[in-house]
Amino acid sequence: MTTSPHPTGLPHLRYLRVVRASAWYDLVVTAGFATPWTYALVHDTLSSLGRAWGLGVLPELDPIQTLYANLMGSVVVVWAVLRLVRPLPLHGLLDGVARTLFTAWQAYALTQGAPRFLWLFLCVEAVFGVLQLAPWCRPGAGLPHAARAAWADRPGAR
Repeated sequence: MTTSPHPTGLPHLRYLRVVRASAWYDLVVTAGFATPWTYALVHDTLSSLGRAWGLGVLPELDPIQTLYANLMGSVVVVWAVLRLVRPLPLHGLLDGVARTLFTAWQAYALTQGAPRFLWLFLCVEAVFGVLQLAPWCRPGAGLPHAARAAWADRPGAR
């Protein structure tokens, strides 16, 4: 049973370095979203930079926006710490899937008029997503046998 795109050797270590690098990026970028006080600072900073660079500003701060920013920041910080403390190939696969979703929702927000500085975050999300998903797409790499079996045995699969 294989549990990663690269079970042993140098490619495996390189892959885990990508998993860790993406975790460090997440920790640095999202830590400020994790509390109402730090999010207010991040919000003001992003709006100021967006205004100065002509890329747009965030909407005025409100309690619901702050709540969702704090929820996202808290979850991403915990997820980043897990990938730093215990990086596994499966964590890279799951993070790649999450980054695909984040990229899609950021692209959607941009089509709805979100500040154009969001492109900077979208590009990083997409790059880390590709780097973490590509090894799993190679023939013979795939998902672990148990995951494939569980998927095949799900209700309605036949």
